[in-house]
Amino acid sequence: MTAGESSGSVVRRILLGSQLRRLREARGITREAAGYSIRASESKISRMELGRVSFKSRDVEDLLTLYGVTDEAERAALLSLAKEANLTGWWHSYSDVLPGWFQTYIGLEGAASLIRVYEVQFINGLLQTEAYAHAVVERGLKAAAGRGGGGKVSQADIDRRVALRLERQKLLVSERAPQFRCVLDEAALRRPYGDREVMRGQIQHLIDISERPNVTLQIMPFTFGGHAGESGAFTMLSFPESDLSDVVYLEQLTGALYLDKREEVAQYERAMAELQEDCPDPADSRDLLRGLLQLT
Repeated sequence: MTAGESSGSVVRRILLGSQLRRLREARGITREAAGYSIRASESKISRMELGRVSFKSRDVEDLLTLYGVTDEAERAALLSLAKEANLTGWWHSYSDVLPGWFQTYIGLEGAASLIRVYEVQFINGLLQTEAYAHAVVERGLKAAAGRGGGGKVSQADIDRRVALRLERQKLLVSERAPQFRCVLDEAALRRPYGDREVMRGQIQHLIDISERPNVTLQIMPFTFGGHAGESGAFTMLSFPESDLSDVVYLEQLTGALYLDKREEVAQYERAMAELQEDCPDPADSRDLLRGLLQLT
């Protein structure tokens, strides 16, 4: 299975969930009643409609019957979508080190045609060198253990998480690479992860990868002062499918939020547009990186 196919399964899951939600609401049926019809809870219906879980054909058939969908062609199309949505993603082999809430993100990331990010704490994962990623992952695992995550941080866990990050990065250089637009706060460049050579290698990598035609990298300098990214890091994902809305991804300490309501997404759209407008352009941002490289 290719990365495109496995990422597409996540999109299909979301599309199917969205269609089931519209059918349910059109009939005025509650999630509780829908859950009862398939011997499940209201929360299970909610997760299905958000595309967060896989679909059983029997459950989809029963829901379609409940929602009054009797046309055989329409039923067949939705059942086929359910089958395609259950394909296992390439990242499944990393499930031992991959939080459940992040699996959805990887699938969406791989299916996106446009990825827009603002980062302030560290370099975005798709742009990290192996050495820098190693330092970030090790620091994060040790911090989690210190907060009661339990046990000693193993080298094997660190290596697996870094390998997963490097696998994700293949997206940017693939045949179907998305447009990637990134705004990095200068703080992410000034905060060291690893030693001097690690940081020098990371900055040089940013200079190099920013030359790719599908990558737009801008630096928000300290000298600008306050800006539209004051609420923190965020990622926006846009998809080629016309009936799939943009998604804003907000990562937290123990989970993540996925926002797709039009009014919420619009606010992040405006914030990203302001950030890009207020930053030095990509060429000037590369000059800023070169200057920082000389000082590192």
